[in-house]
Amino acid sequence: MDRKKRRIALGCEGSANKLGIGVIAHDSESGEPTVLSNVRHTFVSPPGTGFLPKDTAQHHRAFFVQVALQALRDAGVSAAEVDCICYTKGPGMGGPLTSVAVAARTLALLWGKPMVGVNHCVGHIEMGRAITGADNPVVLYVSGGNTQVIAYAEQRYRIFGETLDIAVGNCLDRFARTLRISNDPAPGYNIEQLAKKGGRVLLDLPYAVKGMDCSFSGILARADELASQMYAGRKTADGAPFSPADLCFSLQETVFAMLVEITERAMAHVGSSQVLIVGGVGSNERLQEMMGAMAADRGGSVYATDERFCIDNGIMIAHAGLLAYETGFRTPLEESTCTQRFRTDEVFVKWRD
Repeated sequence: MDRKKRRIALGCEGSANKLGIGVIAHDSESGEPTVLSNVRHTFVSPPGTGFLPKDTAQHHRAFFVQVALQALRDAGVSAAEVDCICYTKGPGMGGPLTSVAVAARTLALLWGKPMVGVNHCVGHIEMGRAITGADNPVVLYVSGGNTQVIAYAEQRYRIFGETLDIAVGNCLDRFARTLRISNDPAPGYNIEQLAKKGGRVLLDLPYAVKGMDCSFSGILARADELASQMYAGRKTADGAPFSPADLCFSLQETVFAMLVEITERAMAHVGSSQVLIVGGVGSNERLQEMMGAMAADRGGSVYATDERFCIDNGIMIAHAGLLAYETGFRTPLEESTCTQRFRTDEVFVKWRD
C-alpha cells in the first residue's frame, strides 16, 4: 500500500487481562485494511484464582510503553505517521480500562493526535467482518464478560439475545478455578483441551434458555457441585465414575448447545444464512464445530477467526476506531473517559449503509 494513500490508526485495548496494541492502515481510496502490527501481553494469575482489577490495571500500566513501542517497531511506522489514537471506551473492568485510557490520552497529547473511543464489542465485530469477509451475518459475541446475539439494522448493531447473569466465558473461567486448572495461556483454552479428553459421560446440567436469552449461573453452580462429588469419590446416578475431563466436556456441550439454539433462532428471524463468531470464546473449536453443523443444516456457513483476532487485541480497536474516524468522528479530550457498561446498540454505525 502506498504510504501516501493510507490512513493509520494505533489501537489500545485493555478491558480485561489482555493488554493489546495494534497498528492498522486503511487504503484511502478503497478502504482496504492492512494489519501492520498486533502485539499483546497477558496478565496471568495463579491457578485457582481470577484476575483482580487492581492487579490487572497495574500490569497494563507496567507494560504499556513496552508493548506500544513494539507495535510501532513491528508496523514500521513513526508516531508522525499515525492519524489517530483509538482506545477501548468500554465495556470492561474499570481499573484496566482506566489505565489504558489514560495511557492512550498521554500518547494523543504527546503526539498531537485526535482520539477515538471504541466500543469493545463493535471492535470485535468489525475485525471479524474484515478478516473473514462475512457480509451481513448474525453475530455471536462470546467472551469473558459478554454474551450476545447481534444483527445489524439501520446503522445499529441490534441485540437479539444475551446473558441474563454471567457471560459464558466467565462461566468457563470460574469453573477452571474450581478445578484449579492453569490460567496459562487462558483458563477457557485449558478447559477446551481437557474437554477433548472427556466424553465418556455426559453429565446432566441445567439447560437455561429463556426466549432469546441465556442464563449460566445455575449451570456453573451445578458443575461446581458435581466437582465436589467427584473429589469425594461419588459416581453418577447409574454408578459410572466421572473425571474432570468429563465435567469440562459436559459443561461445554451444554452451554454451547444453548448458544447454538438462540443463534439459530436469530438467523431465522432476520433471514440470514451467515454466522460470525467473535470474542475470546469464539476461538473454541468445539463451539465452531457445533455452530457449523447447525448452519450447514440451514444451507449456511460459519465465519470465525483464530486467536490473533478472536481474543482481545489492539488491532480490532484500531480498525473500528479508524472506520469511525473516517466518517468524521472524534472523541474530545475532555470526553476520553471509559465505562464498564457500554451497550453494543448504543453505537451509531455511520460507516455502514
